[in-house]
Amino acid sequence: METEVKLTKLASCAGCGAKVGAGTLVHLLEGFQTHYDPRLIVGYDKSDDASVYVLDEERALVQTTDFFPPIVDDPYLYGQIAAANALSDVYAMGGEPKLALNIMCISQTMEKDTVQEILRGGYAKAYEAGAIITGGHTIQGAEPIYGLAVSGFVHPARVLTNSGAKPGDVLILTKPLGIGILTTAAKAGMVEAAVQDRIYRQMATLNKYARDIMVNYPVHSCTDVTGFSLMGHSFEMAQGSNCCIHLMTQSVPYHPEAYAPAEMGFIPAGAYRNREYAQAGVTVTGNVTRAMQDICYDPQTSGGLLIALPESCAKGCLEELKEVADSAAIIGYVTEPAEYSIYLE
Repeated sequence: METEVKLTKLASCAGCGAKVGAGTLVHLLEGFQTHYDPRLIVGYDKSDDASVYVLDEERALVQTTDFFPPIVDDPYLYGQIAAANALSDVYAMGGEPKLALNIMCISQTMEKDTVQEILRGGYAKAYEAGAIITGGHTIQGAEPIYGLAVSGFVHPARVLTNSGAKPGDVLILTKPLGIGILTTAAKAGMVEAAVQDRIYRQMATLNKYARDIMVNYPVHSCTDVTGFSLMGHSFEMAQGSNCCIHLMTQSVPYHPEAYAPAEMGFIPAGAYRNREYAQAGVTVTGNVTRAMQDICYDPQTSGGLLIALPESCAKGCLEELKEVADSAAIIGYVTEPAEYSIYLE
């Protein structure tokens, strides 16, 4: 659908690249007094994807919210991508989303049809996920924003967090990197239409299908790779798990068209924030180019799952994952704590 006003022109930044940097976020959340509740087994203090509250022996409530400015001009596609991104946090915890609320900010220059198409895109992805959008909240503002607050359920004994990786695990990534770089380069007319269509389809793809396979294996840890990049989310996993993560850049899937723009410096501002946050805990070994490093620091919108599981079952899991995510790959491994949290190899 064409719109008279380009949605991406109404926003100063796009998608998950709009996220406040992880380092800044840590300082913003310091010093708050909170109630202790033993049923809250994952809260904001864990730097995880969602909160988890135990309801009974069989059910735990998973809650999350995510929203961002337009990353594409097509309003229906924007709605799909924003919804898929918000739903992803529940999948990363091993859960299934069930209820959602719209979160929306409307710019005064947006037409009624544009707003309806954004909402329709969100409803389509929620329907695909098996979740119900039950309402929401809409305000007016300078820039359009859309996303969801999502509630889901998981068995308390099967909650996956970003702090459970164990030495001996291998790491699987289910979607290729380069989204932030390519959407930045696209604004300068440097990305062909076919490549744009490919990354748009990727961003609109639910992590539901990877999650449904993952939960059949003894996964120790999981997170989705979004605005904090592969490096930022790996750094959080390494620190939370008190272990060391080795990333094998030759095995990391990425869109090859992102490499040339990265070499030329067409990277989003979020990549610099991610590097500032994680680089003190990272050492680069071998001949890893600056462009490849930037791809690893690139903020992803609706990115894939990063899964840590025992090496003994990783191959079987990967074979199944490739049926729903053909770019899925083993990208690294986990060892005992070392001088650095991440070794980029």
